[in-house]
Amino acid sequence: MKLIKPAVRMMIFVIALLPGLCLAEQREFNMTIDEVTIDVAPGFTNKVFAFNGQVPGPLIHVKEGDDLTIHVTNNTALAHTMHWHGVNQTGTWKNDGVPGVTQPQIEPGDTFTYKFKVDRPGSLWYHCHVNVWEHVATRGMWGPLIIDPKNPSSLEKKVTKDVIMMMSTWESTYANAYGKGGAPQDVSDFFSVNGRSFPFTQPIRVKKGDVVRFRMIGAGDEVHEMHLHGHDQLVAFKDGYPLPVPYYDDTTPVGPGERYDTIVDMNNPGRFIFHDHVDKHMSNNGAMLGGPLTIIEYEGIPVDSWYAWKDIAYNPDFFYSESMKKGYGMFNNLAFQGKPVEQGRRRK
Repeated sequence: MKLIKPAVRMMIFVIALLPGLCLAEQREFNMTIDEVTIDVAPGFTNKVFAFNGQVPGPLIHVKEGDDLTIHVTNNTALAHTMHWHGVNQTGTWKNDGVPGVTQPQIEPGDTFTYKFKVDRPGSLWYHCHVNVWEHVATRGMWGPLIIDPKNPSSLEKKVTKDVIMMMSTWESTYANAYGKGGAPQDVSDFFSVNGRSFPFTQPIRVKKGDVVRFRMIGAGDEVHEMHLHGHDQLVAFKDGYPLPVPYYDDTTPVGPGERYDTIVDMNNPGRFIFHDHVDKHMSNNGAMLGGPLTIIEYEGIPVDSWYAWKDIAYNPDFFYSESMKKGYGMFNNLAFQGKPVEQGRRRK
């Protein structure tokens, strides 16, 4: 057998490595900011500034190292920006989305283009950085940014289902008054996961043997103590970073801006509540039962006549579980779409 020349041998070696190199992709998206209303809880509707007309905003699911170009058009009557929370903006600081520091505000009718590399993986998110006490805390200006690692860990490879949970708060006093709310003296009286309060939330349906990754994001202005019944949560990631020593808990505190990823083995068939353990958060303006509440429903468990969600119209993508299976891109969710605010009613 003839000896392989060094140059040819090196070429063969590089080709063999290509599948694992995860070459960066160029990904380009268009987003709008719109004025719509959403039904947060029974009898409670809130005016919001919505990315692509929905709250939460569309899922952006990409790979570590990808280069993103995102054109953001402001269709509202107030100024906004986009901050990519968790992206370090290495060499691209003018894309960090802070008005008066890295860019001018995106004025009504204008478009601003962001270009940056997603240089670290994990559960990240995006939100407005203008008047955050109102726009983020009470107007729903946020969405998930999930960046897959080039080299997933053995723990990540075990996951069979992703669940994205964005917790937030609302103030009914200013629900219909753009430009107001979110100040220190204002009081939150509705609490939600993915923009909805129980019973407008959805169950999480699993089967025994599933391994679920709960990606919990603090999108509002209060701490949420997320308590899962019947299972231990392995707290494995904080703010997108893998913890060197993961630990178990049954109640995970998620503060404003924080992200915690917990891994849960679905090994205890039944129905189990997953809720905020801050007691006042479990109400809709004082009416029990409400707030950021969901229920783990195992396959094969009979539906009892007294079960609160026995007749629910099930949406399997309420927690973006289906969208996360679709690969990479930007994914809108029709279930989160709001109703456009009439032009003449914007400022009222």
